[in-house]
Amino acid sequence: MSKLLAELNPSPRILMGPGPSDVHPRVLRAMATPLLGHLDPEFLGIMNETQALLRWVFQTQNTLTFAVSGTGSAGMETCVVNLIEPGDRMVVCVHGVFGQRMVDVAQRAGAEVTVLERSWGDVFPLEMIRETLRKVRPKVLGIVHAETSTGACQPMEGLGELCHEYDTLLLVDTVTSLAGIPVEVDRWQADAVYSGTQKCLSAPPGLAPVTFSPRAVEVIHHRKTKVQSWYLDVTMVERYWGQERFYHHTAPITMIYALREALRLVQEEGLEARFARHRLHHSALRAGLAALGIRYAAVEGHQLPQLNAVWIPPGADDLATRRMLLERFGIEIGGGLGDFKGKVWRIGLMGYSCRANNVLLFLAALEQCLLAQGVRIPEGAAVAAANQVYREHGASQAVR
Repeated sequence: MSKLLAELNPSPRILMGPGPSDVHPRVLRAMATPLLGHLDPEFLGIMNETQALLRWVFQTQNTLTFAVSGTGSAGMETCVVNLIEPGDRMVVCVHGVFGQRMVDVAQRAGAEVTVLERSWGDVFPLEMIRETLRKVRPKVLGIVHAETSTGACQPMEGLGELCHEYDTLLLVDTVTSLAGIPVEVDRWQADAVYSGTQKCLSAPPGLAPVTFSPRAVEVIHHRKTKVQSWYLDVTMVERYWGQERFYHHTAPITMIYALREALRLVQEEGLEARFARHRLHHSALRAGLAALGIRYAAVEGHQLPQLNAVWIPPGADDLATRRMLLERFGIEIGGGLGDFKGKVWRIGLMGYSCRANNVLLFLAALEQCLLAQGVRIPEGAAVAAANQVYREHGASQAVR
């Protein structure tokens, strides 16, 4: 290759899609920290601090809590392949793309999968799950807490108790929920939970926080067959993250720096304040969208504040609108996936991206994009409606 490439200089973007979210400047600074060896005593201390912060944000006392070296999907695979042996029965609740993905992973691990389905944007009633558990008696129930493809939030109340009643392990996807809405692993009585760093934690993609209950650890330690993945085998990885510090693989040191700083930011803000911030800016965005006649895709009462999936209004072109937002205003939002492709936009207000200035800029930009396409909307109404929410809440628009 003869041509010398220029230094990286990507265009400025405001990341308001389904992920990644904008990374906090302090997290970026942490990533410039000089490397330590992955077995250096100082780095092992940083790992301990990161584990303690992960237990806090997961709201769990689980000893086996750590960050998988991989994205959120690696967290999903870690949980599935360690709990499932060939021939095990697993029920997966599917109401969007990421439930479907869990089915695929489970089948590849050799599970006999029963798929429990709801319409996209809907959630699962407890009695529907109870009936399936009664019939199937699975080893594992997998469910998505925050379905990124639909913007629906699955209620978790009573689910852990129900699973324990049928001697079933509860596996929960919290990739889009952790640090944006309450995730209470111990109170839920969840057995295996995974997440990602690039959503409400506002770190770059590359790590997948996971946590396993003592009940899940007991099941893993008494497997009859080896875990199909050497890299994701918890029985080996736990020896590196635990007291033994047995070498397994070279940890992504810079990403662990980033995660530690992202978790410190959550700790400084406080979980309740962070959840309230996401609710507030969601309310302002929702009011602005409603003023434009734009409706949510998820069922009423179960809509995520951090991932807003909305129906594309008549007369608006999906790709043209998103391209205009990106090219004219530097704003990225997401299109629909699967059944929702070409039908919805997915607007993220996650972590550091969840700010009043982003909400107001996006609404003003969206108005211009819709007007440019000849969509009839009340000009200026969206920003006015959002500002009314901020006035009613007495909220300062200064953000972290």
